[in-house]
Amino acid sequence: MNSNMTDKIELGDEEQDFDILQELEQQVDEQIRHLRMHERLTIKAKVILQSGNSSSLLDYKVQGVMGDISEGGCRAMFPIPIIPGDIYRLELDQNEFDLPLIFARCVRCKLIREDAFEAGFSFFVPIKLPANLGANAKNDLL
Repeated sequence: MNSNMTDKIELGDEEQDFDILQELEQQVDEQIRHLRMHERLTIKAKVILQSGNSSSLLDYKVQGVMGDISEGGCRAMFPIPIIPGDIYRLELDQNEFDLPLIFARCVRCKLIREDAFEAGFSFFVPIKLPANLGANAKNDLL
């Protein structure tokens, strides 16, 4: 176990990165939107990413910004590349959102710029989106 874990790795400009996530979503073809299984809610929220493996939990802690979420997955921006196929723990700020700790598989990661990577995640267990999430969100089909 690594007891010398450095501070969290964070994005330089969360506002700009959230705006980029929204622009990327607008580029999605309408036919693809209709194939989505769950309703997608556009939200801006800080998300903490860590390894899904207990033995690697203290190795790193990366802070990013979430752009949207659904019962089955989410999309976020991080300052480092996330490895597709790997399992991660995702934690939202509990003061803002009443969501449990989420385990998810990274399904894609795309370079946006040298210090920003857009990543998509699929949850292992579908989550129930809390009612208070809808107050800060915009609906799209996922």
